[in-house]
Amino acid sequence: MAEALVRRAETAGSPAVVLTVDAIVEGNWETLARMRRTDTRQCRDCHGRTFRDFLAHRPNFDGLDLTAVKRLNRTDMNWVFVNRLRDSVKGKLLLKGILTQEDAVLATKAGIDAIIVSNHGGRFGDNGRATIDALPEIVEAVGGQMPVLIDSGFRRGTDVVKALALGARAICVGRPYLWGLAAFGQSGVERVLDILRRETHAAMQQLGAPSLHDITPAMVGHA
Repeated sequence: MAEALVRRAETAGSPAVVLTVDAIVEGNWETLARMRRTDTRQCRDCHGRTFRDFLAHRPNFDGLDLTAVKRLNRTDMNWVFVNRLRDSVKGKLLLKGILTQEDAVLATKAGIDAIIVSNHGGRFGDNGRATIDALPEIVEAVGGQMPVLIDSGFRRGTDVVKALALGARAICVGRPYLWGLAAFGQSGVERVLDILRRETHAAMQQLGAPSLHDITPAMVGHA
């Protein structure tokens, strides 16, 4: 199934595939459980009565044999699976959810093209370090052999500049653009990104950094 989805993404023109490696089981989402009890709508009206019905409503599974699929996530995912996927993906392969230097080294050895330092905003791992704290050791571990991206909790341009100063090549934006989309559609997303750009530019001006290359680790204070 994973290989079939990879082929479909590549056929659609995607130059990269991102594998999430740290969300292999469902979390104990207490707020969701409480809200479900107050929601009288029937999920099966939209999603079907079975898990396979749910998948059948998602276009990326069109034409695939779903008879053997019981869940979307692999609870036994390991580096053997990652290596097999690396051999299958023709384009770039990124790993999302790396938070330690040990895993960063293993990703380098596996021929991964980039790492996304992520804890999904705490949705799956709310008892660990912030990604900004894990970033420096991961950048050091890969030694420039691959780009290191980061997400989780980036809400301001000043957050973006801090991550760039600590070695991140790019910052991924999750919830802010979803909030903009929910409120105002495409124009909301564009406005969120515009705010982040303007704040980033202003922070760089305050620091005296005329370009991204001028942002250095010395610009970030450590407690």
